[in-house]
Amino acid sequence: MTPHPRLSIGLPVYNGEEYLAESLDALLGQTYEDFELVVSDNASTDATQEICRKYAAQDSRIRYLRLPRNVGATPNHNRVFAECRGELFKWASHDDLYGRDLLRRCVDALDERPDVILAHTDQAVIDADGRVKVPYAYTLDTGSPSAPDRFRSLLFEPGGDDFYGVIRADVLRRVKPLDSYHHADRTFVAEITLHGRFHQVPELLYFRRDHPNRAERANPGKRARCVNLDPRRAGPLHPTPRLLAEYLWGFVAAIRRAPLSPADRRACFGHLADWMSSRVRPGAGERVEDRAPVDPDLLTVSVDELVAGREGRAGGRA
Repeated sequence: MTPHPRLSIGLPVYNGEEYLAESLDALLGQTYEDFELVVSDNASTDATQEICRKYAAQDSRIRYLRLPRNVGATPNHNRVFAECRGELFKWASHDDLYGRDLLRRCVDALDERPDVILAHTDQAVIDADGRVKVPYAYTLDTGSPSAPDRFRSLLFEPGGDDFYGVIRADVLRRVKPLDSYHHADRTFVAEITLHGRFHQVPELLYFRRDHPNRAERANPGKRARCVNLDPRRAGPLHPTPRLLAEYLWGFVAAIRRAPLSPADRRACFGHLADWMSSRVRPGAGERVEDRAPVDPDLLTVSVDELVAGREGRAGGRA
């Protein structure tokens, strides 16, 4: 690893033994190698610690941190970003898979487009065994030069996993850290897009795994999900109506903080008012894994051909 890696990857994990090694192989087998991988173990009680220490001993790009107690998913996500040293940053999930060229394609896209602040690739949902369930097209207008258009698209259009893109770290430092109310990741990404446009690399290189133990499945209720994000949400001061109110206020606060012209700010508030006062059209905001499955044979390339490390990563890094 170089003394000052250009890219930092933050991987927060809690009890991820089932898929963690596979995800680490996919990240460490990337064709782009100038990165550090910061793994923050949220006081796991399974074999996560042993897996992380084994990989850290084999590859010097890994920094393994372990929390003495479970602080919740949101503080752990914010912690890995606070630990990053690169000019670029990416959150990674312990159960997802990544095509070998994902990092390279995203970094190249940012280098070629100085006005772009986040780059991601096409994506598909895979099941617990790595089979493609839902390949899907990215339809959000986050590449628009207009901040109000980008914001409106994020309000009304379904899909998108921009949270897991490669992001310019200086932009992340200018937005409010990730919160733990209902759908806080949506308001977080919405605030990021008010700072600049995104770029979607037209290659299928990101595979988000859907399985019974994924946070959204294991915690189906709004309040249960928020408690998983931050245990402090379990108290009586955090009923579901408050969590929903915080969600709506998150958009308002994002518009107020963003570096917008008065006209763009008014336009964003107008889009927000339309969204709040009208019924969200069918499908808006749904997770792509909840849609009807698509025949994996429609894909021209299999996950096995795209994902690094499926045959076992060759060698470690001193």
